[in-house]
Amino acid sequence: MNSINFEDTKKLLTSTYKQHTKHLGMWAGFLSCSLLVYYFLSSGDFSFLLTYASFMRCFGFGVLNYRMWSTKSAKGVSVKTLELYGLTFLIRLLSIMRHQGYLPFDKTGDWFYHMVEMMSFASVGLALYGLFGPLISTYDEKHDKFGSLHIPSEFGIAYLVVPCIIVALFFHPALNREFFSDTCWTLSMYLEAVAMLPQIYMFQRQASDEGGTVESLLGHTVFALGFARVFELIFWVGSFKELADWNGSRLPGYIVLLSQLGHLIVMADFFFYYFMSISKGQPMELPTTYSGLV
Repeated sequence: MNSINFEDTKKLLTSTYKQHTKHLGMWAGFLSCSLLVYYFLSSGDFSFLLTYASFMRCFGFGVLNYRMWSTKSAKGVSVKTLELYGLTFLIRLLSIMRHQGYLPFDKTGDWFYHMVEMMSFASVGLALYGLFGPLISTYDEKHDKFGSLHIPSEFGIAYLVVPCIIVALFFHPALNREFFSDTCWTLSMYLEAVAMLPQIYMFQRQASDEGGTVESLLGHTVFALGFARVFELIFWVGSFKELADWNGSRLPGYIVLLSQLGHLIVMADFFFYYFMSISKGQPMELPTTYSGLV
């Protein structure tokens, strides 16, 4: 019996190591592309951090679609997180396609940043199509229950969207000097700050019911989407003075920064277990207990 268990464990570790090696190669490819973008398309401005964050998000959704369509499975993917990201990109595009106030000053802000944001929006759309279409039978609806308190679960994102809209209407910078455009950009920032909550909650419910193993490519996706905010936060901390409203108040800037910091705090546990998994070459495991989010 012990020899059988040893052989099974050895096979699992060998398979996991090969999988991690393959996926680290995927990250190496992304970093190589990032260097090419910086060398050929960037002017080296500090604001390239915004483009890089956008590029990392796009990479994350590319990995997600590869995982979903190659395995023909949407298991473990939160449709609510995808809906929130879809809204985020749509609303952001409504701002950046009409005005330039929140675009990178870097040369990549001329067209590349727009293109990457549109590609991310299209990638989210493709993933949602899979979840509601060909892959619907693999969707794990019983665990995707964020926001099911007092309202139907499918409308759960209202708990996040409505407060974000209210805050954005009253507290937004004025770089574009237009209410609608400034509000749209600010709303996209607030929505992105909370977009990962349904996915994290889904992980926690799955960990409680079925164990805490997170599928490798899905883990890489969540990490890419979450860690991209680090680069945005660094940029906006350095450019904080730009985030003032019409009256010169910096309160909107503080709220934008706090929303990004809050996002990183929510993701902190996930980052920890992700790095532990990578360093040990083992499957990612989350704790089997979860906190009572709505």
